[in-house]
Amino acid sequence: MLSSATSPTGEPDVIHHFSRQISSETLGLKQEKLIHLHFYFHDIVSGRNPTAVEVARAAMTNTSAPHFGQIFMMDDPLTLGPNITSKLVGRAQGIYASASQSEWAFLMVLNFAFTEGRYNGSNLSILGRNAILSDVREMPIVGGSGVFRFAHGYAQARTHTFGLRTLDAVVEYNVYVLHH
Repeated sequence: MLSSATSPTGEPDVIHHFSRQISSETLGLKQEKLIHLHFYFHDIVSGRNPTAVEVARAAMTNTSAPHFGQIFMMDDPLTLGPNITSKLVGRAQGIYASASQSEWAFLMVLNFAFTEGRYNGSNLSILGRNAILSDVREMPIVGGSGVFRFAHGYAQARTHTFGLRTLDAVVEYNVYVLHH
């Protein structure tokens, strides 16, 4: 859309483009490819150095079985294997919140910020529902940056280990991403 206006001095303004159609080649986009990423997410809420901390809770949270209204900020390590000492490949950074009054289901808003190999400096963004007691949960990949510009796909999460006393969790992720 083109727009032109007159400035306060009566001189015509420069013509500005609010939007315009461009070709994919202009941005250097190549054919879309599908990749599979596999890693482990370490959500540590206990101890001296937690990677996820509670930042808010509603008045009713303590009386709600699934802790409805509880919100955590996270900066969780992503590793190649399930052991925390396994090779670090990135961080899961964002927020998760207990969003159901009837079951353990989180709203996940996070970025997988990769620090390894060809994906170093690239991110994948997730925005979705995580029913944490289900064997396998699926959440959408809604975008990305760096290598993952224009990314879309899905992430499957499966709890590998969960500490009933500590509430620490290791979650296995299989991520399927289409990107250029």
